[in-house]
Amino acid sequence: MSPKAKAATKAKPKAGSKSKTSDETPRLVIFDGHGIIYRAYFAMPQPLTVRKTGEVVTAVFGFANTLLTVLEQLKPTHIAVALDPPGKTFRHEKDESYKAQRVKAPDDLIAQLGRVRELIEAFNIPIYMSDGYEADDVLGTLAKQAEKQGLETYLVTLDSDIIQLIGNGTRVFMMRPYQRDTVIYDEAGARERYGIEPKQMPDLKGLKGDTSDNVPGVPGVGEKTAMKLIEQFGTIDNIYQHLDDVTPEKLREKLREHEADARHSREMTVISTDAPVKLDLDACAVGRFDREQVIELFRELEFRSLVDRLPDSGEPEGDGRRPAEAKAIEGQEYRAVYSEAELDELAKQLKKAKSFAFAVETTEPNAMRALPVGLSFSWAAGQAAYVPIGHRPGLGDPEQPSLELVLS
Repeated sequence: MSPKAKAATKAKPKAGSKSKTSDETPRLVIFDGHGIIYRAYFAMPQPLTVRKTGEVVTAVFGFANTLLTVLEQLKPTHIAVALDPPGKTFRHEKDESYKAQRVKAPDDLIAQLGRVRELIEAFNIPIYMSDGYEADDVLGTLAKQAEKQGLETYLVTLDSDIIQLIGNGTRVFMMRPYQRDTVIYDEAGARERYGIEPKQMPDLKGLKGDTSDNVPGVPGVGEKTAMKLIEQFGTIDNIYQHLDDVTPEKLREKLREHEADARHSREMTVISTDAPVKLDLDACAVGRFDREQVIELFRELEFRSLVDRLPDSGEPEGDGRRPAEAKAIEGQEYRAVYSEAELDELAKQLKKAKSFAFAVETTEPNAMRALPVGLSFSWAAGQAAYVPIGHRPGLGDPEQPSLELVLS
């Protein structure tokens, strides 16, 4: 088995790890939003377009495919997306040349960002961003907060910078579009794949630089030399504390001459965990989306191959399934109403009540196209009834009352 194969766990939780099926530990997944969008766009050799309109949707498809892959393989209980805000960040304040060499994103890619947000919102996934901070910093901050809450966390990305966040329950779920596979890195996997501890990634990049972010590093020091230095000394600080021990002399003098560059480059690659964002687990709960709304968006974008991969929604609206049986709790009564006699009894209870709450579940949010699925009533705390009128019947289900009967 190759070192890379051993280093990277196949994209599924390790045997014995806590998962969604465990009642002990929730599993949070956070997406490096813009990183996935950009890589998805450039990974496909030909643009993907909607035949009816000519709209380019390559990046949208790539993000949707990634989202469904994560839902299938990791089965998270909670999910969130981190995005870059418009404008400059605190790193630009430290160094105006930061990322200055990057070319402007293509217009047809920029045009897709709104569509990706539409997709994220259709899945009812919260978006986190903060002015002055990159998505990496938002990822780092949320991961640190999740760590304090004892969560099992996966960071979905294509960026090796994120490796530094691994540890204390946080893993990296690495998307590799060119290899068309995914891998999971924990601390041991990161050590085998990159040859360093996750926390040493900024020291490595501080020495060798990072051309993608216009981080210079030490001129003439490549990855192999940087790796040897990190292996021997551990950190950039320790290198300069023992600079006289560095050999050969030419390398020692190069490090001495460019100490400021090395330290500055390391500082630029350290991910902040202090962005002003707060993890809201209730908002991140998986499954609270309108499945029919997502299907409608997929059809509009002509993502037909993705429809069958959609998970069930946790919401009752639009999925056409029989209402779930409520758990019996003392003092509470929640029931489904099927027969005419049950409807009569419900009507009497509502007439006796001074007031009651009422809601309609429909096939979709658009009021002009929606069809009724069921009616909900509650006339007192812990007392409620649901009348199904548009569900797909399952084997052995009672016959649903007709809409005409219910309205009468």
